[in-house]
Amino acid sequence: MRLLASTVHPDIHPNPKEDLSTKRILRLATRGIIIRGEQILLLFTQRYHDYSLPGGGIDDGEDNISGLIRELREETGAKNVHNIQEFGCYEEFRPWYKNDINIMQMKSFCYVCDIDQELETPQFEQHEIQNGMHPIWINIHDAIKHNEETMASNPKKGLSIERETFLLKRIVEELL
Repeated sequence: MRLLASTVHPDIHPNPKEDLSTKRILRLATRGIIIRGEQILLLFTQRYHDYSLPGGGIDDGEDNISGLIRELREETGAKNVHNIQEFGCYEEFRPWYKNDINIMQMKSFCYVCDIDQELETPQFEQHEIQNGMHPIWINIHDAIKHNEETMASNPKKGLSIERETFLLKRIVEELL
């Protein structure tokens, strides 16, 4: 899959692949791009006041596509995920503070796909419920503008908003 971007959080070594003094963890994730015209299915997270693509971590023994379908079902209630096509991978290096690990390297594999019109009830994890997460169809340009305003003015923004805004802009450039 093509690499869309590779980013390094400013709090870690400028080239984490060469810094052998740190302990790293690799997290693989999958994200779904579901668009209908200029409407896109996103997740709004109240805690961070941002929009993001639905998706999440790939479980052990799970391939990317199975993880994508599971995550879309859990987070949006999507049924009949089909016409799945690769879009690209976004790689990021972030600080990590668990189990003596210094850096998390995350690879988000993004796929364009279609789903049935009707959504079932999402099956959120407890932390997603506590963060006020819910699926929403929104105009992609409005979502980008909202995320940019959040990045500029909200001190409690999440670490993923820059990735998500980058991906939304690429979707506009390449798919609309």
